[in-house]
Amino acid sequence: MNTVVSKNKSNKKIPYAVYLLAVCQALMMSGSTLLITASALVSLTLTDNKALVTLPLSVQFLGMMMTSIPASIIMGKYGRKFGFILGSLFAICGGSILVYAIFNDNFYLFVFGSFLIGIFNGVSNFYRFAAVEFVDDVNKAKAISYVLIGGIVAAFVGPNLANFGRSMYTHEEFAGGFIYVTAMYVCVLFVLSLINFPPPTIDKVKNSGRPLLEIIKQPTFIVAVICGMLGYGVMTYVMTATPLAMNHHQHDFSQTAFVIQWHVLAMFGPSFFTGTIIQRVGVMKVLMAGAILAFICMIVNLNGYTITHFWIALFALGLSWNFLFIGASTLLTETYRKEETAKSQAFNDFMVFSVVTLASLSSGYFQNTFGWQSVNYSALLFVFIIAASLIWLLLIPIEKRISDSTKIV
Repeated sequence: MNTVVSKNKSNKKIPYAVYLLAVCQALMMSGSTLLITASALVSLTLTDNKALVTLPLSVQFLGMMMTSIPASIIMGKYGRKFGFILGSLFAICGGSILVYAIFNDNFYLFVFGSFLIGIFNGVSNFYRFAAVEFVDDVNKAKAISYVLIGGIVAAFVGPNLANFGRSMYTHEEFAGGFIYVTAMYVCVLFVLSLINFPPPTIDKVKNSGRPLLEIIKQPTFIVAVICGMLGYGVMTYVMTATPLAMNHHQHDFSQTAFVIQWHVLAMFGPSFFTGTIIQRVGVMKVLMAGAILAFICMIVNLNGYTITHFWIALFALGLSWNFLFIGASTLLTETYRKEETAKSQAFNDFMVFSVVTLASLSSGYFQNTFGWQSVNYSALLFVFIIAASLIWLLLIPIEKRISDSTKIV
């Protein structure tokens, strides 16, 4: 079975529900981007232990990892709408706790609020898979891309809210930004109420398809998970260390916000055409391009500390993430049947966000202990693993890349 997405064109329009999911993605990512931009710096004001400054961001990813499997199973049994709305309630609680923690100088409460936001993000990461359920096979990549387009809004909203929020309250930096974020989570709840999702995919336990081990042994599934897992992990690892590295090299916070803004814009801006590119040239070429862009990011970072170096490197890193994440998500959808959706997606996202959690935890340690150069040299190793996995898949005969019994959803 061919692992290249069909190049046939579809005359069917993208459903309205996909655009509403893109709105939810925009609101979700705006909160995440603000946390990425400000959480380490907020932590510096709440704790004297520099080794813990990336802990709030790390537990956010931990929440995402821990949520991946139960969220997929809950949505498989009770429907996407139930799961997504439940996740938004966690977000509203988490945002409120973050604001309270800042006003009361409570670092560990700030960490707990970040964890609740992570639970919401873990649920919301299934927006892209939910969008696939509204379209035909040919438009799967486009549907995923369109949802991720919502992240373009986050590129401007998140860093700017962090910047504007600094001056809202004189003695409590960034509190204003998190108040705005909590309001956005309320908007997510409203938008989700407007979407009519397909029915649950799990009707009976006996109708859940092949054993999970059989699914994950497929070469295409393995490579899809590697690209999604390490692509997201490398991006998180370098991105999390960037604000700390820029602060170490005496760059102003407004410059850090600028770099993160362009990074997030690069992450989601290409989504306008990534799906179309996959349809035209094939998913494997897009994935390889993502690996090359990640390599470029590390090389630039290793050759200077100016604002230009940080900007170019993080922009390339954002493009890399877009190609690897959309490409890996698209590739993954070719490896399971409809009744296998929940467990296949759950395993994938659990693996992805396990690595992302480890990446965010280790990022601050490597940056503070060994420096910016060590962060980038160590990231290069994982970029090479991505490239090697893609070459390995290309060397396997097409008919052996996916099980013959697999029915594309």
